[in-house]
Amino acid sequence: MEGLPKFPGFEFRDPTKNTFHRNSTLKFKNGYSFPKLPEVGIGGDPLHFNQLSDAELDELANFNPTLTYGQAKQAPPQDFVPAHVAWDKKVLRFNAYFQQTVHESPNEYFRVRPVDIYYYLEDDSIAVIEPHVENSGMPQGKLIKRQRLPKNDQGDNWHWKDINLGMNITFYGKVFHVINCDKFTSDFLESEGIEVNPSEQLPSDPYIKRREESAALRTYKTPSSFDKLKQFMELDRKVLRFFCVWDDRDNMFGEMRPFVIHYYLVDDTLEIREVHSPNDGRDPFPVLIGRHKVPKDRYRVNSSFPSCVMELSDHELGEYYTPKDFMVGKTMYIYGRRFLIYDCDNFTKAFYYQHFGITEFTPVEVKGQAKELAKMEIPPYNHFGSMEDSLQSCLSLVPQPPKKDFIKMLENDHKVLRFEAIMDSVRPEDRGRRFVIAYRLADDMITIYEPPVRNSGIIGGKFLERTRVAKPGCPPDEPVFYGPQDFHIGAVIEVFKHRFIIINADAYVLKYIEEHKDQFPEQTIESLRQTLGKQQPPKELIKGGPMKVHRSDGDLNTLVQQIRAQLKKIAITDRSRVDEMFLRYDRDRSGFIDASNMRDMCRKLQLPVDDDVILALVQQCTTNPEGKISLEDFRKFVESS
Repeated sequence: MEGLPKFPGFEFRDPTKNTFHRNSTLKFKNGYSFPKLPEVGIGGDPLHFNQLSDAELDELANFNPTLTYGQAKQAPPQDFVPAHVAWDKKVLRFNAYFQQTVHESPNEYFRVRPVDIYYYLEDDSIAVIEPHVENSGMPQGKLIKRQRLPKNDQGDNWHWKDINLGMNITFYGKVFHVINCDKFTSDFLESEGIEVNPSEQLPSDPYIKRREESAALRTYKTPSSFDKLKQFMELDRKVLRFFCVWDDRDNMFGEMRPFVIHYYLVDDTLEIREVHSPNDGRDPFPVLIGRHKVPKDRYRVNSSFPSCVMELSDHELGEYYTPKDFMVGKTMYIYGRRFLIYDCDNFTKAFYYQHFGITEFTPVEVKGQAKELAKMEIPPYNHFGSMEDSLQSCLSLVPQPPKKDFIKMLENDHKVLRFEAIMDSVRPEDRGRRFVIAYRLADDMITIYEPPVRNSGIIGGKFLERTRVAKPGCPPDEPVFYGPQDFHIGAVIEVFKHRFIIINADAYVLKYIEEHKDQFPEQTIESLRQTLGKQQPPKELIKGGPMKVHRSDGDLNTLVQQIRAQLKKIAITDRSRVDEMFLRYDRDRSGFIDASNMRDMCRKLQLPVDDDVILALVQQCTTNPEGKISLEDFRKFVESS
């Protein structure tokens, strides 16, 4: 039945079918309708779909009806459309510029003038138009009217196939450089099979740029708070020290030579010193590069700079080396020389840790590292002159005098500790010989004197001149000398192979030791107390003891005036002695002296030291309620009339 043609009378209707509605092809989702292909036909009849395989679909896709049914009938040609109709109002737009030379102007050498090149596809004509710039002072607008422009002497004209980005085109002797085009032009050229070059930027006009910079708002930079004065006050005498080698092995006869780089933080300068070794065969020039600010690139200077008549300044050199540029293991190029930093000192490590937080300072092993200098051996003391003088002759070719502690000499001037000693010797004639050992606190020198004994056969007198005595067994380069702590009852002092045993001391030794208990061991103090306590005479029998004298009215003022007159005589003869006297008794360096110091000063000058005289003297010197006398008050009191 299904294969019969659809003619009248050949159709059969199913009498049982009573639904003939068409299914809806719309569905609703979220309140919106959308189309849907029907799944069943009219009356609910199923629709038969043509299910084809992939091979059948490929065959249908490659089906060529001309092979089966022959050549199709050729379609009639389209109507002719002239060029002025097809390309009407279709224009290619290129952005370009040309440079105009400016003569006899100190402000500019050339100008950059942008233009727009319009190519009309209708008749292959070209127009060049320069956009108007307000207050430019130059005639602008249409530079070349719309026309066909000749390309060469053979009569060819410029065509759109000859124009592309990044090329120079010449119109009537003027060269234009094409830098960009619009989207229509780019799409048209690509549709015609022309690959469009990448676009370029319009170069800046130096004169316009200078005018914009001069017209722009000026900004000012606040100078850094870390000025040069603060840098000098905080970083003076602080130097970074780097150990490096100059690797010059690329050149003929080159080698690795050790150097030391000193970077001075006070003014950001550096110097490079050569490390010499004994018998290295080089001239004794210690400095390779003198101390100055070193630029990072000395030769990066414009070729137009007149170096033959002008010196380089900070503007030409640019950046200089700073502490950030130095690091262990880094190679530095200084004036064309290649320096490898392989280590640094402890101060440099601490500086980088505090300011940059760097903790890794692993030394770099380098070949040809600087050799260690041979240790200088100090010869034994030859007993000519003092040991310090002999040591100075070993340290330098021209001996320098040994340094002295002048503060110690001023504080301990005329202070001498005297001890009684006997000689300890294996010779019978030397046993029992008594000596007086005088120890000077000002310069730690010892003098030994032997009192003469009648009919002893030994000439007494000075046994040892004033000199410093080293302890036996100490090295000659680091001698250890006898000090006041080594002298106590029963101590054995060896002086140049002679042994002396301390058996007694004077009363001043015990007084001095008790005033400076923190400097002496308890055993020394106790031995002197036990020995000197038994021999000390009664206080009332001591020669030169205090004596009470009855005074009349006005004697106190007279004594004070006489003391002032004596002090003034000292100031007139030598004003520096006033300061020395004050500093001598200002032992703790507090800047003040008290009544006890004034009493010692008067006793030293053979002046009255009664309590009422000292009290009146202090009251006239200062107004301090505690009785403290400053250096200025002492000067005014001495120098005033």
